[in-house]
Amino acid sequence: MHVAIITAGGAGMFCGSCMHDNAWARALQTNGTEISLIPLYTPLKLDEQSVAEQQVFLGGINVYLNTRYRWWRALPRFLQRWVDRPRVIQWATGFGISNDARELGELTLATLAGTEGPLKNAIDELASHIAALKPDVVCFSNLMIAVALRSLRTSFPGPLVGILQGDDLFLDSLVEPYRSQAVGLMQKHIGVFDRLVTHSAYYRDYMANYLQFDPGRCALLPLAIDSTPHHGQPRPRDHRPPTVGYFARIAPEKGLHHLVDAMLLLQQEIPDVHLMAAGHLSKQHHGYFQELQLKAQPLGARFRYHGSPATQAEKSAFLQKCHLLSVPAPYHEPKGLYVLEANANGIPVVQPRHGAFPELILSTGGGSLVDPDDPRALAEGLKHLLLNEPVRLQLATNGHRNVRANHDTTTLARKSVLLFEELLNPSSPAHTRTPAASLP
Repeated sequence: MHVAIITAGGAGMFCGSCMHDNAWARALQTNGTEISLIPLYTPLKLDEQSVAEQQVFLGGINVYLNTRYRWWRALPRFLQRWVDRPRVIQWATGFGISNDARELGELTLATLAGTEGPLKNAIDELASHIAALKPDVVCFSNLMIAVALRSLRTSFPGPLVGILQGDDLFLDSLVEPYRSQAVGLMQKHIGVFDRLVTHSAYYRDYMANYLQFDPGRCALLPLAIDSTPHHGQPRPRDHRPPTVGYFARIAPEKGLHHLVDAMLLLQQEIPDVHLMAAGHLSKQHHGYFQELQLKAQPLGARFRYHGSPATQAEKSAFLQKCHLLSVPAPYHEPKGLYVLEANANGIPVVQPRHGAFPELILSTGGGSLVDPDDPRALAEGLKHLLLNEPVRLQLATNGHRNVRANHDTTTLARKSVLLFEELLNPSSPAHTRTPAASLP
């Protein structure tokens, strides 16, 4: 079986979706599946071995120039293509990404216009490349480009699978009228997919309402990590100061500000409590982080930002220095890879009771839930585990075991193959008895 996975690069930052796609592709390869992992917009930035193709399609610079300038559109494709080189794109993303709401809206609508818009040549090039690979199944982790590729149906008769893993966060960042127009186009064309996939029942139901499709069309596949590089083990606190960790992008939707507020409350009862934060900090959010640093001044040296770990070994080492992890995101997360990474290193979590978190905590047994957007409730949840060592160790042990049992990429690969076989052989008796949404 040959599976093509189309993934979107994170514009120079570590991106949970493309990291999950790469880990998924690696696990499928190990399972014996032929894989083509095709990057869009920018090269993938990963903390593990990449299995992605070197060529970047719909390079971000080209998308911008084609959308904004007619003279660029008129150039022959071979002249445009030089700005799609990975080194050129990486150099350009080093200057930061524009967050101008109008530009983002125009770029989004240009993409959704597909071959009827300014990106026709680049989209045709991607469609031709996919068809030439002759995959059995094509998976898109970016719904916008998949909707634009309706023309692929003329050259590829196999199943098209759309992965839902955070599309609403981007769409809701658009200003009107771009947001409504973009959502309307996606609702109109969502039927291009033979199957949709997500990693939580919460997000399946949320996006079914958001994009107006039957939730029965959406299969559930487990969120997963490769647990092999995570060497941490559940261990007692000993004489180390009680330490809470945060590992995610430094951005308002991830909730570090709620965690700082909770730590300021918690230090009144546990004076030596420490907060360690790590994750990508974009130029866009420097102001947000500076405000956090001012707010956290009462913690003094007990609050430290460790930057963005560049490798899995650095990530694992950071997590192992924590006793608990919390990413109290106001955004209702559809995934939450950091929960699995913490658990894999023997670190329990305290998370808000919304999004995919209740499902993850139920599946792993590796943490506790608190009321969302409430620093006082978060402080109480952290205090309970920091002062109750037997409970903290039990949660650490549960999570360490169950991530490997339920959320390893080997499990994801096995269930993915079952889904692909069902799509390729829908009349097979072995699959008619097993709905895709409840694959074993």
